[in-house]
Amino acid sequence: MTSSTLATSPAGLVRGIRRWDFVALIINITIGAGILGLPSKLYALVGAYSLVAYGVSAAIVTLIILCFAEVSSRFNGTGGPYLYAREAFGPLVGFEVGWLLWISRLASFASICNLLVSYAAYFWPAVGAGLPRFALMAGLIVGLTAINWVGVRTASLVNNLFTVSKLVVLGLFTGVGLFFVDWQAFSFVVPPTYVSFSSAALLLIFTFSGFDVAAIPAGEIQQPQRTVPFALFTAIATVAGLFVLVQVVCIGTLPGLASSERPLADASQQFLGPAGGAFIAVAALLTALGTLNALMLTGPRLLFALAEQGQIPAVFGRLHPRYHTPYVALLVSAALKLVLAVSGTFIYALTLSTIIRLAYFALTCAALPVLRRRNPEQPAPFQVWGGVVVAVLCVLLCLWLLSNSAATEARDVGIAAVVGLGLYFLSRKSKASID
Repeated sequence: MTSSTLATSPAGLVRGIRRWDFVALIINITIGAGILGLPSKLYALVGAYSLVAYGVSAAIVTLIILCFAEVSSRFNGTGGPYLYAREAFGPLVGFEVGWLLWISRLASFASICNLLVSYAAYFWPAVGAGLPRFALMAGLIVGLTAINWVGVRTASLVNNLFTVSKLVVLGLFTGVGLFFVDWQAFSFVVPPTYVSFSSAALLLIFTFSGFDVAAIPAGEIQQPQRTVPFALFTAIATVAGLFVLVQVVCIGTLPGLASSERPLADASQQFLGPAGGAFIAVAALLTALGTLNALMLTGPRLLFALAEQGQIPAVFGRLHPRYHTPYVALLVSAALKLVLAVSGTFIYALTLSTIIRLAYFALTCAALPVLRRRNPEQPAPFQVWGGVVVAVLCVLLCLWLLSNSAATEARDVGIAAVVGLGLYFLSRKSKASID
């Protein structure tokens, strides 16, 4: 089916993402950098209590998802959290959310690019640095840009393929690995410190994220007001169970987990030998590649949404005449992703993205009571029982996690927010002079 035969949104985008395509998109974004690189980082922070941290973070994210489900059910346009904040708190707050959300997509992409290079170095050590590292990153970004250039259906089908591959590989890893787990390796005698446990929970917010950005291309989703809430709960239930099992296998089979750079590959090598380690390394490459494709699909839509609302130059809202994709936004995002990927590191980019996410998580949750009060005669299609209480609790939880943010990354997010503020007023001044 070509893009010309599919329904289009009022903005001219093709509604080519179906219900299960969207479920797959959320799973694909979520199962990425976190599950490939964080098991060892978490274990180094809190040991076996990383399983408890998973439970706490999953509970927090589930509450946030409840708020996202209600708020998102009111909208059917492109933009996700940007659109929600703009409607609830006005154009300035909406712009800042859209701006920072776009930067977080760049940071997430960069973190996964760096992790992919780490796994590629399992087979070709030279690719871990210098010109080969740059060439690999550049080739990936050019290829993914081309896939997303030729239409949302093509990108969506590629995403589905990657998602199924991830689930099969991680299912095999946990299914086989559980038979080799040494249950004596799980020690809960010494509890972690408050600081270390909070840091672990902060990192895990990144691991469970994906639901937030998946809603960005709602203008290309079929029946988004019904599809988005359904997909959110289906995907998070699948991912949460799988993540906990992966952590159990890593703890129970890899004695040197805390210092591992490639925990899944190293754990597989322990119970399946070199062939197992190589298989997981290949699977990890595919997993990271799939998440990169999903991020390439969602990120540029934020620039499109900002342009659609007249908050940045209209050129970013241009659609390709044949493929109906936001090609200018796609090219600009791709170029900046390459710069950040080449210059950044996995943990820095991951933490930067997480801080930004917590900020707009809090704003989206706060939007729930605002939109309820503003539109009492038009209740949301999906409503959360005790929604106001849930929203307030989520905002407090997000603030708690933000209070444990690293100073350097928090500073850089603040700088980015100020730069965005300057662009916002510059754009308004330019628009006023034209009018």
